[in-house]
Amino acid sequence: MKLILLALALIIAALPVAVVPGRAQETRIAAVVNEDVISLADLTSRMKLVIASSNIPDTPQNEQRIRPQIIRILIDEKLEMQEAKRLNISVSDDEITGALKRIATQNNVPFDTLDKFLGAHGLTRTQLVDQITPVIAWSKVVRQNLSQEAAVSDEEVDAALTRLKETADEPRARIAEIFLAVDTPQQDDEVHHFADRLYDQLHNGGSFPQIAQQFSQSATAAVGGDIGWVTPSELNTDIGNAAAHLRPNEVSQPIRAAGGWYLILVIERQAAGGSGDDTKVSLSQIMFPLAPNASAADRQRVLAQAQSVTNQAKSCGEFNQMGHDQAPQTSGDLGQVRVGDLPAELRPTVLALKVAEPSQPMPLRGGIGVLMVCDREAGAGALPTHDQMADKLTRDRFENLARRYLRDLRRAAFVEQRV
Repeated sequence: MKLILLALALIIAALPVAVVPGRAQETRIAAVVNEDVISLADLTSRMKLVIASSNIPDTPQNEQRIRPQIIRILIDEKLEMQEAKRLNISVSDDEITGALKRIATQNNVPFDTLDKFLGAHGLTRTQLVDQITPVIAWSKVVRQNLSQEAAVSDEEVDAALTRLKETADEPRARIAEIFLAVDTPQQDDEVHHFADRLYDQLHNGGSFPQIAQQFSQSATAAVGGDIGWVTPSELNTDIGNAAAHLRPNEVSQPIRAAGGWYLILVIERQAAGGSGDDTKVSLSQIMFPLAPNASAADRQRVLAQAQSVTNQAKSCGEFNQMGHDQAPQTSGDLGQVRVGDLPAELRPTVLALKVAEPSQPMPLRGGIGVLMVCDREAGAGALPTHDQMADKLTRDRFENLARRYLRDLRRAAFVEQRV
């Protein structure tokens, strides 16, 4: 009986598969990645998501142009998810929900209307979840496996800050990038051609930040490719030379540099000799009123109150609560302000403060006060703090190590493309 059943199974397997209308695409295979498959439906779904979110015209020609890169992205995602599974790393529903909420916020969409917003663009929540799940999983893989290698020393941070100080008077530019990795010499022409296509798309009205978010293989993709303010000496020589000749809002031709191909956008420029005046800070104050003709005893009492705040406040939440409790009429969140718009006597103090660090008591109009910076957005001329530079160096090292990690996974994998 077992032999008869086996024979029947072999006969059935050999019969032609009846194609149900609308299901042919679901059953066709676009690529095989080790033990997993990428279906043609997966490929088509991701192309729709990329085209819609990148503001690329939905034409057969554009689909043909981006298809090779989309397949490559999907293959990488399979490898990332397989590595996460090997390491028993999973993505929770809470993590996915958190990511979806951040996406809704970035698009100024209430979270409870996200599905409606996606539907208006021909997209579904499932498509978005399929894209963000590998991103979350891979970030957890990288943090677990590479944290020790990515650590930077105080000496490295100090050296980087010294180099920045030495170039503080050079002209600066705020630059964004799209990076397309080349892992083998055989890929170079294919990636170059794709960079050319993205360049054409950008010159035909494509959004640089949106295209960077979808295609760039740099960590800056999450912020639309924006790498911030840099001097020419901080950039790769070829990239720096290209950026030096770009006008604001102008995109470079594809540039071959270390690791792959780059497209560079100059967002804005600043002449040499900039200061920290363009730095924006979220500022809170507690001000204890004091009359101009106050007695020495009153002045000493108010100064002691202010000093108590400086000694005790450890966070912006604590600071604002102290202001509410002790001087509600003259304290509170001042919102985001440009340092250059503050009174001249306050600027050095504000620029020197770390985030969530209370200032020493100081004369303010109407009394004695304490300031706290709750957030900081560095301007063109502002040097990063020690902690900010450490974060940047760590991110850069993480990115390089993660790129090498993924490249090694590709080389060890069995990958067969069928489309």
